[in-house]
Amino acid sequence: MNIRTDLAMEAYEFLTETADEIAGIEVKEEQINDTKITRVEVETKDAAEKLGKPVGNYVTVEIEDVSIMDSGKMEELCRLLAKEIKALGNIKEDSSVMVIGLGNRNITPDALGPEVISCLMVTRHMLRYMPEQMPEGIRSVCAISPGVLGITGIETEEIVRGVTEKIKPDLVICIDALAARSIKRISRTIQLCDVGIAPGAGVGNKRRALNGETLGVPVIAIGVPTVIDAATITSDSLLAVTDSLKKSAKQGGEFYKMLSDINEDEQLSLIKEALYMSNNNFIVTPKDVDMMIEKAAKIVANGINFALHENISLEDIEMYVG
Repeated sequence: MNIRTDLAMEAYEFLTETADEIAGIEVKEEQINDTKITRVEVETKDAAEKLGKPVGNYVTVEIEDVSIMDSGKMEELCRLLAKEIKALGNIKEDSSVMVIGLGNRNITPDALGPEVISCLMVTRHMLRYMPEQMPEGIRSVCAISPGVLGITGIETEEIVRGVTEKIKPDLVICIDALAARSIKRISRTIQLCDVGIAPGAGVGNKRRALNGETLGVPVIAIGVPTVIDAATITSDSLLAVTDSLKKSAKQGGEFYKMLSDINEDEQLSLIKEALYMSNNNFIVTPKDVDMMIEKAAKIVANGINFALHENISLEDIEMYVG
């Protein structure tokens, strides 16, 4: 596929532009108040190859703009996210969980993972050393932010695998910033999946995967798109101009036919080639990305907190997180 996206839903949308149905992929949609949930199940290897995503389950939660979301709606979203995490991770009463915050905290659009870690209720040490003081329903949770290869000199997969072998959690949850195909999904989409993640894939710097095969335990991944390819924005803008010109052009005329013959995929390929040749193949992020990351991190972190600890409130979380 000639698009750059980490979202299975976007990849599916792109494929279905040329085919009504794809064998081996099942899609279900659900609307809960203002939140739309799309579940994509990739069932076969052939479908996985077409989609460019591993066999497994992908849940996409489309949300309002986090920058204008009030506290009540944020908590409602966090609890909805918690239900999806519990279902996808098959979390049991005595499950122990390790959360991995992927990304570079020094680069704001890539700092989602480390920011989520800073908002988590980490309890493994307290349950180990003072269990009598811990309320019922609190699970064992530990967390690390392993950094990136360029800073540590160590592959993220090597760090995470080493810690996993020592800690032996029942479940690993990986958090990472993603790349989207559509501008409207930047910071307004949360994707969960049970196939793990390949750090850096969204920006073309794919590292070794973190999944059940490499870590030896179930892995779910949670991500929020924070960046988009500059070529995609350029292509979308040109298509908008083309659509506008078609509306004003005489239907059936030569100019109308020329506009109708423009192939979106070929246009995107030409734009990417031109940007690459001029060293302008940028990855773009919104100007308010710092606020976006802060709020998205709290939503994801509290979704995890609510999923892993029973009968807690936001006030309880603040006591642990500080």
